[in-house]
Amino acid sequence: MEKTGGEPDVVGLDPDTGEFIFFDCSPESPKGRRSACFDEAALQSRKKFKPKHSASGLADKMKVELLSEEEYHQLQQLGNFDTKTSSWLKTPTEIRKLGGAIFGDYRFGRVFIYHNGAESYYAARGFRASLRV
Repeated sequence: MEKTGGEPDVVGLDPDTGEFIFFDCSPESPKGRRSACFDEAALQSRKKFKPKHSASGLADKMKVELLSEEEYHQLQQLGNFDTKTSSWLKTPTEIRKLGGAIFGDYRFGRVFIYHNGAESYYAARGFRASLRV
């Protein structure tokens, strides 16, 4: 996680498994994970100007998980994250089947969860990860 600009920190302990739960706690979406579309299907569907990688594809290579919407809200309870960037989140299957994906950020004193086409990518959108050890 650190190699791509993340700042992993322990945010919890799973009482059932005893695993430590780590989230990316960098103030903004990690630089080494930005400018990515949502997943490999979205990456392959782009005809021009393909990004270097997809969020879920890079997460798979890193052996981490994208944060869920619930986890993203938990993260935001620890501080104000993504005040200038945004982060792709695990997307419900029914949204992804329709070509969309969700992402979150923190603006105007609150957490926002939005949608976008899964093939879209922006210089300020990356992803945050979770890891259980």
